[in-house]
Parts: sequence; C-alpha cells; structure tokens
Amino acid sequence: MRRYVPWIIIATSLFTMACGALSNLVNDTAPQVIVVTATPSDEELVASNESPADATPAIEATAEQPTAVAVPDTETSIGESTLVAVQSRGVLRCGVNADLPGFGLYDAVRKQWSGFDVDFCKVIAAAVLGDASKVEYIPVTSADGPNERFNAVRTKLIDVLIRNTTWTASRDGAGLMFGPTTFHDGQTFMVRKKSKITSIEDLREKKICAGKGTTSLLNLKDDFAARGITFEAVEVDGEEKLYQTYLNDECDAVTSDSSQLAVKRINFTSPDDHVILGDRISREPLGPVVAEGDDQWYDIVSWSIYATIYAEELRIDRTNVDDILSTTADPRARRLLGVEGKIGSQFGLAPDFAYQIISQVGNYADVYNDNLGPETRFNIDRGPNKAWNLGAGGVLASPPFR
Repeated sequence: MRRYVPWIIIATSLFTMACGALSNLVNDTAPQVIVVTATPSDEELVASNESPADATPAIEATAEQPTAVAVPDTETSIGESTLVAVQSRGVLRCGVNADLPGFGLYDAVRKQWSGFDVDFCKVIAAAVLGDASKVEYIPVTSADGPNERFNAVRTKLIDVLIRNTTWTASRDGAGLMFGPTTFHDGQTFMVRKKSKITSIEDLREKKICAGKGTTSLLNLKDDFAARGITFEAVEVDGEEKLYQTYLNDECDAVTSDSSQLAVKRINFTSPDDHVILGDRISREPLGPVVAEGDDQWYDIVSWSIYATIYAEELRIDRTNVDDILSTTADPRARRLLGVEGKIGSQFGLAPDFAYQIISQVGNYADVYNDNLGPETRFNIDRGPNKAWNLGAGGVLASPPFR
C-alpha cells in the first residue's frame, strides 16, 4: 500500500516541482479550468515580427484548441473514493495535452481527440465503466494557472493525468502517485540544419530554449554543468510559446523529450530545415499521475495499463481476443480475461475489465501503432518501448496477473 498523506497538509502546502510551478491549491471555490493557449493567429505572428509562413501549421485541418472547458457539474471531493465518483458520474475526467500530435491533440474541426495518451484514457474508462468512450478530456498545461497539470490532479479537477509527464522523486513525494511508465523517452535537442550543430559540445555558448519550470530545464542545467559547457538558457512558459520562440530565431536550439521534438518538427512548415540530435542527456519515464491518498484508484489505473502490456506479452490483441477468450486453455490468459480468478473484484472492477480494455482499445502494441507506429506520419521507433519477452531490447513489462 502507498503512504497516505493527510489531505489537509496537501491543501495548505506549496511544493517546488521539477516541471511546472504549482499554484492555487485547494481553496474554498470550485476549481476553474482556463483556456489552453491556442495556436497563435496570423495577427499575433505579425505582432511578434514573424511571418505566418514560418509558423507551425495545424495538423490535418486541426483548428484552434478547445476555446472553453466548463467546470464539471459533479466534482470529486477531496478524500472521496475516486472509483465511486467516476462510476456515479458515468464518465472519466482525464487530463491531457491538447496540442501534441501523436500523444494528445484536439481537432476542433472534427470535434475529436486523438493520441497515444488519449487512448490510455480510454483504457481506464473501459476498465472502470465498461465503455472506452466515456471520457471527458480536460486540457491541462505545464504553465502556471488553475489548469496547471499537477494542480488539476490535487484539486480533483481530473481523475487522472495522462500528459507526457516525467516521473521524478520530487514529484512522487509531493502528493502525487505515478502509475506504470507508458513511454520510455529521453531528452535531446533540435537545431536548424544550417547551424551545422551536430553534437552537444557544439552548443557551447549558444542560446537554448527550454520550458520554464520543467524537468527539461533542470536536466539541461545539470548535464551542462557536469560537462563544463556554458550556455544561455532561454526560459519559455508553455509548449506553444516554446516552439514559437525557437522558430522566431530567439535561440539556437530547443530542448525537450525526443518524442515531443519529433512530432513538433513534423508540423513545421519546413521540417527538413531542422534536425534532432542523437545525443540524450536524460531518461524520461512518462506515465499517468493520480492524487495521493486513494490506493484503490492508484491500483485501478496501474493494473488497467498493465493489462495492455501483459496482453502483448501473451500475444493477445484486439483482433484475436474474442477467439482466445472462448478457446484458450492458457491459465495466464484466462486470468487476464476474467475467465478464472477474481483479479478484477479485488480492485472493485468487473471480472472482465481487461477483456473490455483489449477488445475496445487494444493491447499496448495496438495503442502504440495506432498513434506513433510505422503506418502513422510519425513512425517513431519503439526502442525500449517493446515487450521484454519479444526481443529487440524492450524493457516494457507487467507484473503477472495471478
């Protein structure tokens, strides 16, 4: 069982976080969601002395991000069972990124959400509600404000945060609980091809853009201090402004997780003018975050994700799960799918919660390939994000379902 930190302490304390300043913790008023920073308009670009042609275009007819997100009518009270609240409400409130193609993106034209993290919200909804579509996506940010991602977790504005968020010791010890790593990443740099920068050493005395208050900024300072490399950090508040600042030639390089750099680069007007360095200065384990103090909910989120990983280990996916359910004699598969045992009931879930996940959303490979795999425009190699028992150096693993 995880440690239990009394909520009154959390509600009256401010913690210095490695990524994203925390502000406005629990108060007497209901949490308010503010608008996520939209893609700059042409007028804004002109005001910033940049031509619209150099800006990051919207992906696949994606218009502006959600212009307003109403505060939910039914909120989860501090200390209330999250499972009971979600099931009573009939919908999972999931905090996501609204402007990171491949991971979390809101298409205002089609009124659709998509992405790797978005699909893991569906995984949890399928487990808890038996319906992967029962998700309310709430855009949260790494910038200060009421919908700052960790503030949203603490105030119970969201039930779970799944938004390219790194697991660190300081965060884990500050009223948050991190579930299984869903994406193993690493931090690197993007530079202009014409700069002739090819290595970290070439960044000496350069200006480097990094997200204000993020782990990317801390990693940059720590790594370059260890290497004895002097540089000028250009701290930018918010992801959209971060890349706009880089495109405005206000820095020589921009640093973040390699996956984020890859998907941002694709959407530049001239992506071939930019290159991502092969060097890595950190390991970034990304995964879901829930508020500390509700061990049952932590277990539900964790084992819902483990179900997708374990299914791939057993070679069960959404195309064959029904056949395996009706024919398999493998006790591992039978326990996973709820034919044998009481794994679901010990978490307060239906016996077939994993079957619902796999049949409605898929296993880990299904989710990865749908959003980041070779048939997508991103084609990000899985690297360490492969199942441990399927070769090729994967580290993805689930505890056994028994």
